[in-house]
Amino acid sequence: MNQTFFTKFKKNRRGYFSFLFLSSLFFFTLLAEFIANDKPLLVRFNGDFYFPIFHEVSEKNFGGKFETAADFRDPQVQELIEKNGWIIFPPIRFSYDTINYEIKTPAPSKPSLANLFGTDDQGRDVLARVIYGIRISLIFGLVLTFFSTALGIFLGAIQGYFGGLTDLILQRFMEIWSSMPILFLLIILSSILEPNFFTLLGLMLLFSWMSIVSYVRAEFLRLRNFDFVRASKALGASNSRIIFRHILPNASPIIIANIPFLLAGSITTLTSLDFLGLGLPIGSPSLGELLAQGKNNLTAYWLGIAGFATITLILTFLVFIGEAVRDATDTRK
Repeated sequence: MNQTFFTKFKKNRRGYFSFLFLSSLFFFTLLAEFIANDKPLLVRFNGDFYFPIFHEVSEKNFGGKFETAADFRDPQVQELIEKNGWIIFPPIRFSYDTINYEIKTPAPSKPSLANLFGTDDQGRDVLARVIYGIRISLIFGLVLTFFSTALGIFLGAIQGYFGGLTDLILQRFMEIWSSMPILFLLIILSSILEPNFFTLLGLMLLFSWMSIVSYVRAEFLRLRNFDFVRASKALGASNSRIIFRHILPNASPIIIANIPFLLAGSITTLTSLDFLGLGLPIGSPSLGELLAQGKNNLTAYWLGIAGFATITLILTFLVFIGEAVRDATDTRK
């Protein structure tokens, strides 16, 4: 079955190449500190090696006057190091919060050789913030999708397998819960609680699980009357064994097919909250915050283009992957 799934998935070239590209992009952003950073990857001074990217190094180690952490963007510090050693910087010499004080025009400044995507309204490199922003968005979406799927499978399996009063009570609860204005509730709760990664994750988890429960419930209602389930009950198998060992594997295609769309929805919601200023803490590398800057600085076209293009590409690739997974799990094909 797995071999058949991957064979069908690869036949959808659009979805397959989207998966390869998005996976490569995610792996690329996981190494963001080695790609975009204001600290060197490696410093050799007087025969000793230093790795400032992993720990702070005092300026005194290089013959300076201060005991504080060395500012490796300072030309004087670079000159001290190059007298008795050498220094290796990442390809992009800016982190997501590094302010470029050397720009010659007021921030936000246009794209240049130093800042390929320009700078934002605080003089920070847009390309570095895009790289870190993609990583946060994908990690947040993946973690939220994992917990939402697990919770949705659990509740949907209980509803579909046991049915009766259990199904009735949970269905009425879901109808009430889903009728609430989700985005407005998230905005209200985000404005009350201190925003951070885990707070947003918990708030969005309160509602994101509902999108997959109905599919799992429908599959369990259909499969619970099949002969292999009746045979398992006749042989004395426990309910948990029947649910997780017999029914769930047969219901997994519909679950897997909805995961990319659930991931896309998670990223979109996070971007929306960041755009409204109610998402991640101020200063965090956020794609939604980049879009907000583009709205507030209409003449700085590079801000809006960078944020819009990044979000559009990620969501488009996720939709293509979801379509390929859906076709690969479709038993009619």
